[in-house]
Amino acid sequence: MGSCLCKEKKRQRSLAERQDALQQEYDGRPALSVSGPSLSARTVQTASTSCPIVIDDLVLETLSVIRTLVENEQEPPASMVKLHVIADKEEGWLALVTSMVRVIPLEDPLGPAVITLLLDDCPLPTRESVLRLALLFNLSAEQSELGCKFPMQQRNICVVLGCIAEKMAGSNSIAILTKGTLDYLIANLREEINPSVTLFSLVALEKFAQTTENKMTIQRYLKDCPTNPLLRLEQWIDHPDHVKRQVGFCAQWCLDNLFLVEGRPFSYNCIDLSNINVMLNTKDVSEYLKISPNGLEARCDAFSFESVRCTFQVDKGIWYYEAEIITPGVMQIGWATRDSTFLNHEGYGIGDDEYSLAYDGCRQLFWHNARCEAQSRQCWRPGDILGCLLDLDKPEICFYVNGQRLGSSTQVTSNNSIFKSSRSGFFAAASFMSFQQCKFNFGSSPFKYPPKDRKFAKFNDHAHLDAEDKKILPRHIRLEQLCKLSVRDDSCTLCFDDFATVQLTPCGHRGFCKNCANQLSECPMCRATIKEKQHCDSEREAEKRAGET
Repeated sequence: MGSCLCKEKKRQRSLAERQDALQQEYDGRPALSVSGPSLSARTVQTASTSCPIVIDDLVLETLSVIRTLVENEQEPPASMVKLHVIADKEEGWLALVTSMVRVIPLEDPLGPAVITLLLDDCPLPTRESVLRLALLFNLSAEQSELGCKFPMQQRNICVVLGCIAEKMAGSNSIAILTKGTLDYLIANLREEINPSVTLFSLVALEKFAQTTENKMTIQRYLKDCPTNPLLRLEQWIDHPDHVKRQVGFCAQWCLDNLFLVEGRPFSYNCIDLSNINVMLNTKDVSEYLKISPNGLEARCDAFSFESVRCTFQVDKGIWYYEAEIITPGVMQIGWATRDSTFLNHEGYGIGDDEYSLAYDGCRQLFWHNARCEAQSRQCWRPGDILGCLLDLDKPEICFYVNGQRLGSSTQVTSNNSIFKSSRSGFFAAASFMSFQQCKFNFGSSPFKYPPKDRKFAKFNDHAHLDAEDKKILPRHIRLEQLCKLSVRDDSCTLCFDDFATVQLTPCGHRGFCKNCANQLSECPMCRATIKEKQHCDSEREAEKRAGET
């Protein structure tokens, strides 16, 4: 469950109530002031108290406790509530940001996501506050040299810039992308800079480019470079260093989707897919997940909890696949049926309903039906291989890390409660927290740690995909093609792909296909809670049946 790092209404209400209570403590006191020259952000205190609130300690405490928040209804930690109260005023917001930049460690897998979490839940800063922050950071091409000496702070600066760009899209985003900011981010796209700094500079540029004018500005800047830095970084796509590999992935994605280079062919036209028969399904994925041109690697740089299923369904037998862990953060990887629901903005993914089961090696938790069970293995690391086995004959689901089976006998029994609701129709599936990435092997290449206690089948040996279905098109090309398609009168009003064959009760609204209806908990027309989803003929089916009669 991605609730600890995603928006959720109940938590927001609880957070607001606790913030109000804390704010009452400060009523009648002077505004927060920051001690020390040049906004050091080490302490924030009020004139009427001699006990300073140490922001650095609150930030580190939040980072430490955030991985323990596994339920949507859990109260946010006290440290987070205090930070939100502090950030309610401009000086406090600046103090919080500069503290996060200074103290969040480079090696913590949840560090960038926690920066995003804290900033997203804070009040939207003014343009003046952000410009003040840019002056404090002293952003310039020369400042990027610190990416070699002080990569932690520079990485965190880039995460902050990306988050602000996403929150303040439009004219404010244009104002924030000053020449110094752009010079700084582009200068970080060099091989000699720490790859973590380069990675989050790329992500920040991508988020600035959500505003069209910024996108054109960045495009012109890259075109004026003697050599487009993204073309060099793209060559890291298969680098053995996992951070550089992420840089290569993001550079390729930006070149295909945002910052096009004249004469460069799109990646989907340059790869051999002849031996790939199963991949991640671009038609069965939440909206912000990035999928590689070969359909086997996925990455999330959004604030939401993005999910995807594969293209091949299994109904009987024993099946196995592997996922290579590229980033060691929160991902829930396992199995899901078509009935499993993706609610990316609410933090629900694979393992968060009765139709799916997943393992999260960052928090060391098994997930099923939004309930978790801990297991004792250490946190996964980049390069680890998660093996996922589905035995529909037994029935049983097993997880392995680097060939070693996870879970006690009690946990295995609990895991297999998924078969109470589903005995067929399974897909390999996964959900990704912010800035997470992994690569799947469905059998197109040899498995590294195949189970030895039973025979199993490979997806790739039994599936088939047409050449057109294998194309992972850039988003702008896919949108152009959708615009050219004529939409049937009886098409689903959400995906415009399948026939509308589902009626929602009790509200009675219809116009949805089975796949889209399975992902709904409220009617998109009237917001009524859905109690039942009933099959009904599409207009075309009804006409055919009437003719036969």
